Amino acid sequence: MSIPPPVSTAQAEALAAGALPPVEEVRPGIWTIAVPFRGGVPDATLAYVIEGSDGALAVIDPGWSDGGSLDVLSDGFRTVGRRLEDVTLVAVTHLHADHLGAAAALRRRSGAPVAMHAAEVRALEHERADAEQNDRDVRTWGVPAALLDGVLAAWGTGRRIGQGTAEAPFADLLLADGDVLPIPGRTISTLWTPGHTGGHVCFVDEPDGLLFTGDHVLPRINPGVGLGGRTGTNPLRDALDSLARLDGHGHLEVCPGHEYRFRDVVSRARVLIDHRNERTRHVADALDALDRPTLFEVASRVPFSGGIESMSGFLLASALSQTAFHADLLGRAEEIRGA
Repeated sequence: MSIPPPVSTAQAEALAAGALPPVEEVRPGIWTIAVPFRGGVPDATLAYVIEGSDGALAVIDPGWSDGGSLDVLSDGFRTVGRRLEDVTLVAVTHLHADHLGAAAALRRRSGAPVAMHAAEVRALEHERADAEQNDRDVRTWGVPAALLDGVLAAWGTGRRIGQGTAEAPFADLLLADGDVLPIPGRTISTLWTPGHTGGHVCFVDEPDGLLFTGDHVLPRINPGVGLGGRTGTNPLRDALDSLARLDGHGHLEVCPGHEYRFRDVVSRARVLIDHRNERTRHVADALDALDRPTLFEVASRVPFSGGIESMSGFLLASALSQTAFHADLLGRAEEIRGA
């Protein structure tokens, strides 16, 4: 895959060294603070702090909170001469704990409302029911017995999509496509980009030339799809459509949720679309070669990084679910038999 060069040398160097990058001022009154994530993500979550014309602060994706701790975020605020108590809005791109995790603790600390897409709230509210349905699905995938318990734990009733960090009410302000964030003196609009999760959003700051992409587009990582709650649509189809929605935003500097800032989101999105289309062709080839296969048998013929035989738990579950999305996109889901 083509990898875009970094805008921030400091972020790229820190990523290569396995270290936290320093606090940086992206634009006047807009900073990025790196918050480490304990769950195995090989880099930090990049939280963005935005000052309004009234001096109050908004935070996009405050990152992970370990046991309610906001120490790293607080240290970053002190670096720019501010306090967590100055926050009056917490805007979240999606429900994963490395983005939403600190929102509840920050709301308690500052009193700031949490803003998130309504589909993410629904996913958190229906987490248990969705997990039980996932259990039933997993048992039809043909997963080898030695791997089944690990997949159920990672994808079914053993899974917590918010990893226990979200607190009701999950959002105080429900965002919809086109909504402008209530930050005085700023015009930052919501762009609904489902796929990674059903309610994933990006934030578009045209006046400052910035696009906050969360996990929708990252410079080096190919984000997974269908990693939120269950939806009534094919998350792969949603992701492809959402990537195409970025075509008019190629002039903006990209502020992603991980790794480093970069430019030319349109080229990067096209690389991701091409990768998805290639994977769809692999699934089609597997279905052509097999007679009434299980989902696991189809996925075994798809060239996932490292091969499916190297996977277990969440990675295996994600690979299998994405194989199902590709088969559905092809209109060939009925060719896969339940185990």
